[in-house]
Amino acid sequence: MSTMQDREPLQEKHHLRAAAHLRRLHQKDGSRLSHLIFQRLVSLPQYASARTVLCYVSFRSEVATHEFIARLWADGKRVVVPYCASQHLELFCLGSFSDLEPGTLGILEPKAELREQRDRCVQVQEIHLLVIPGLAFDRQCGRLGYGKGYFDRLLTGARSDALLAAVAFECQLFPAVPMRPYDVRVDAVVTEVDIYRRTLPRCGP
Repeated sequence: MSTMQDREPLQEKHHLRAAAHLRRLHQKDGSRLSHLIFQRLVSLPQYASARTVLCYVSFRSEVATHEFIARLWADGKRVVVPYCASQHLELFCLGSFSDLEPGTLGILEPKAELREQRDRCVQVQEIHLLVIPGLAFDRQCGRLGYGKGYFDRLLTGARSDALLAAVAFECQLFPAVPMRPYDVRVDAVVTEVDIYRRTLPRCGP
């Protein structure tokens, strides 16, 4: 049976998700701000040195990634996108936007017939830079996702020298995001205003 200590952080996360989602929905000029966010990201030395980059395919009010993915290809990067399979994320080497089709809720995902091709399957340890979505963040790089834990489970397997970089609008930042032992902090949160760096361990409260 769950205790009050168990329920309180979950309730706090629920309220933060709702507030962050509402803020993001009301964010004006998202395309321009997304461009500014990725200008900051590509200025990092870890971007220049990364050969394989994971990036989510944006949906609705998320920080828009399509322009950035095109930039990755132009810069000669190997582009990897995640997709949901059962209760975890699989990783797919994306050759062009034509490799994608609408999946659950209309989110663009790799076409089913391409997923089984061996040269398209990627392991998280191959990735040098991971560009990660989320709903709420704090300036200590705590991250609150969509509640399924998909990215937390994926990120625990990331190589120690990979950069975990979340992209978010400044309006998605809060004074503190509740962290449980299985939650993973990112190494940097990149917004249109600044780059916030992690100073605490990746995992844990």
